[in-house]
Amino acid sequence: MKEIAKDLLDIQAVKLSPSEPFVWASGIKSPIYCDNRLTISYPKIRTAIAQGIAALIKENYPEAEVIAGTATAGIPHAAWIAAELNLPLIYVRSKPKDHGRGKQIEGVLKPGAKTVVIDDLLSTGGSVLKAVKAAQNEGADVLGVGAIFSYQLQAITDNFAAENLSYFTLTNYTELLEAAVENDYISADEQKVLAQWRLAPEKWNG
Repeated sequence: MKEIAKDLLDIQAVKLSPSEPFVWASGIKSPIYCDNRLTISYPKIRTAIAQGIAALIKENYPEAEVIAGTATAGIPHAAWIAAELNLPLIYVRSKPKDHGRGKQIEGVLKPGAKTVVIDDLLSTGGSVLKAVKAAQNEGADVLGVGAIFSYQLQAITDNFAAENLSYFTLTNYTELLEAAVENDYISADEQKVLAQWRLAPEKWNG
């Protein structure tokens, strides 16, 4: 949904900077910075996100029985999506608690429950796939993953294929660049430069 991409740009949840790229922890230079946590402060936008993802869950995983949020950014969106769908909510910690019962899953997860995992952002898929594995270890039948935005990197396609798992996002890098040009955030020439980044981010120099 290009409208969601525009919303992310408008609230500066996404920033594009081809001339002064950001540097990821891995050392990769990136012309985009994405912080979808900002969306929780905008009721109209967060509602549109919840309704959009809920609709995609109905379309792609109509048999879904549980919505799971990833800690921490995926939790609020998962809660709103679960409310839209009138489904139970659980959330997955990044690691088991180091006290008490050492739980990694919070909420009620029945064995075999058909579950959709929600994150705010997908880059390579590494962190959300760890959450998927944790849910599976607790007995969930994970149908797939949903998120607000994807960088559309080849790595995520490869990583999900390796796990034989599907995913969807409400919007993505291609739509974001189109929205950015249409709304004068970047020029058409900058769009071409930025489009090259996702094809080989480790080699990109702007």
